[in-house]
Amino acid sequence: MESQLGLITLWTQGDWVTKSVAVLLLGMSLASWIVILIKALDILKFKSLASRTENFWHSADFEKGMDTLGTTTDNPFVQLARSGQEATAHHRNTQTQLHDALDISDWISRSLRNSIDDSTARFQSGLAVLASVGSTAPFVGLFGTVWGIYHALMGIGASGQATIDKVAGPIGEALIMTALGLAVAIPAVLGYNALVRGNKSILTKLNRFAHDLHAYFVTGARVSNSQGTDGKVVAMKKA
Repeated sequence: MESQLGLITLWTQGDWVTKSVAVLLLGMSLASWIVILIKALDILKFKSLASRTENFWHSADFEKGMDTLGTTTDNPFVQLARSGQEATAHHRNTQTQLHDALDISDWISRSLRNSIDDSTARFQSGLAVLASVGSTAPFVGLFGTVWGIYHALMGIGASGQATIDKVAGPIGEALIMTALGLAVAIPAVLGYNALVRGNKSILTKLNRFAHDLHAYFVTGARVSNSQGTDGKVVAMKKA
């Protein structure tokens, strides 16, 4: 109850600068939580999609394998497989042109890498917001504290009374701004670190899938896995 009264008093007695800082911190907090929730849901979705890649290699042919990966437009595993398929078909249909100078392995590698780079950029979108909030929110709160203490001291000086009961209230209310800045920054930093770890896990699986796809498009079979099975699928038909 006391904290609520402190926040209410801080808002009602604060000037436009104090209120602007409070609104700014509120906006930063909302932005960071929105990013955290959206990106966390994306990570959960992509991890679920990543679990389907093993079924892809046990499909009867490439197209049926694509069906097992899902049909969502933002599925990075589908985009990776399609990128490799299109690169293979393009290389085969341009043998009399400049692509002759590029080995099919290098051509597919570049196409898969471009697809992974696009997915990486999409995974990292929004993380700059969390990094900015985590690094600047404490200083925004500190600015509000300094401004509030300045006005509190000016009021005490004007009244001519510097007793503890006159000082504690205004100074305590000003210090609330520092606490608000930390309350905004800490979830942003923790959320940033958690999302980076989640994205790293997905990228690891995406790179592993790209390695298997590269071997499949070049040799017609997946690289042997740790269980000793080759995971071979039916060779993709030429475009």
